[in-house]
Amino acid sequence: MKGFRDFLSQGNVVQLAVAFVIGGAFGAVVTALVVDVINPIIAIPFGKPNFDTLELTVNGSNIKYGTFLTAVIAFVLIAAGVYFFFVVPYNRLQARTRSAAPAESDSRGCPECLTVIPKAAHRCSACTAVVEPQAA
Repeated sequence: MKGFRDFLSQGNVVQLAVAFVIGGAFGAVVTALVVDVINPIIAIPFGKPNFDTLELTVNGSNIKYGTFLTAVIAFVLIAAGVYFFFVVPYNRLQARTRSAAPAESDSRGCPECLTVIPKAAHRCSACTAVVEPQAA
């Protein structure tokens, strides 16, 4: 039981559970948006308020492509919402964090052969040239 408790108390499991709940709620909001707002607006030229009623009959078989069309619209809107509300702000935050504190490299180029060597090196490992060490 201790191992299972430790597993559940890890941050990744908690974050995954929160993401799952938020994702479900976000999916419900986007589905309502598609069904109640987008479908009626897109269906104005077609005269039908809902794509779910669109179907095609071929040799007695009903192909309900309207339901598929509704699902595709919902998927595109969910993907766009996730991208613009989560991915774009996260990338901007990461870029701001990276640009605020640039990491200093522990290496430099050899003045003789331009091979990358540690700053504290006294001699180049590629051309064996004697180099002056730099403070790390």
